[in-house]
Amino acid sequence: MKKRIGRPRVYANNAEKARHFRARRAAERLKYLQLSQMKVYHRSQATEWETPTTVFEALNAEFHFTLDACATPENAKCPQYYTLAMNSLVQPWTGVVFCNPPYGPTIGYWMLKAHASALAGATVVCLVPARTDTTWWQTYATQGVVTFIPGRLTFGGAKNPAPFPNALVVFRPPVLSPPS
Repeated sequence: MKKRIGRPRVYANNAEKARHFRARRAAERLKYLQLSQMKVYHRSQATEWETPTTVFEALNAEFHFTLDACATPENAKCPQYYTLAMNSLVQPWTGVVFCNPPYGPTIGYWMLKAHASALAGATVVCLVPARTDTTWWQTYATQGVVTFIPGRLTFGGAKNPAPFPNALVVFRPPVLSPPS
């Protein structure tokens, strides 16, 4: 019998190797299913959070908002406001606008609307999660003036502070040059 050179075989043949591979894959799927059923911390089923009153009051003292672009009748911060039922994303945003958009997968659309409204002449102040690695942040938030909020905000109706940092993104209308 010929002596083998190199490392010893782990599996006697390819059939045994395939059987072990399938068993490992099944164990990985089971572990994934078990993890996906565990309680998830730092995630909420809600995407809408009421702006803390102290934060809004400080911003309103500086900007004097005329429109709350994303509100409910119960938590509206301005006399003029749009609700999700009014489909704020298709309504005109004019004047000085405050926007605390839903923090879910649609946030990119809200930032697009804020940026487009500023290009059309509005000043839009957005209170958003500081998710600097996302496409919407890289595309739109970087076009405004970003101020990171120190610490973690406790939104209205929440028992604990948010598990993520927040930022203010201010979009201003473009400055037009006087005619020459």
